[in-house]
Amino acid sequence: MSTSQTEPPVHSEPSTLLAIHVGMPRTYGHPDAEEPMDREWTTSFFKEPVPGPVRMLRTRVEGDQPANTEAHGGPEQAALIYSADHYPTWQRELDLPDFGYGAFGENFSVSGLTEDTVSIGDVLAIGDVRLEVSKPRAPCWKIDRRWRRDDLMRRVGETGRTGWYVRVLKEGTVSPGLAVSLQAGPCPEWTVTRVTRVMGERRSRPEEAAALASCEHLSPDWREKLARTASIR
Repeated sequence: MSTSQTEPPVHSEPSTLLAIHVGMPRTYGHPDAEEPMDREWTTSFFKEPVPGPVRMLRTRVEGDQPANTEAHGGPEQAALIYSADHYPTWQRELDLPDFGYGAFGENFSVSGLTEDTVSIGDVLAIGDVRLEVSKPRAPCWKIDRRWRRDDLMRRVGETGRTGWYVRVLKEGTVSPGLAVSLQAGPCPEWTVTRVTRVMGERRSRPEEAAALASCEHLSPDWREKLARTASIR
């Protein structure tokens, strides 16, 4: 985690926090349903917009609680950020004109940033809050269940439009409409896009996997997976 008192250079691209979404665990469906999409499941994926202000805490956004705390939440996944710039493309591809902010279960929808322009260790300054990019979001089956499609998780992975997780360097209050300053970190070569690709192909790219495992700003769970892969080659 970055502890330097010197602010890194700020990227010139304008970015804005357009929406904040939070959700609590809820159970949907029926345990005896024949259709798999209708069976009982518990999730916090159905998030509601928050007009703000809202507190950004060390391990979560105020009012947000993951259903599966083993796979979600915690200091390395305190908030999920998704690029608002992707939504027009998804609307066209899925023919869902109402598919908008919060559709991927993200906490923060931001404009002007994508997986190609954000790197591990970059710092996002939003008001008095400081967030550090920790790892890409690995899409899971709940994306399919949320939208009742059996191809969406796969498409998110294939397109690389995954979103990314952040850890909290400085707690504070955020609201929609605030500017987002992307301050370049020490690992500009490890964009979210590249990290996702290397993780997915780590068995066939052992040298890159080993190099990525040495990136101290990458979330420890991903570093461990990469190191294990590199050690068995």
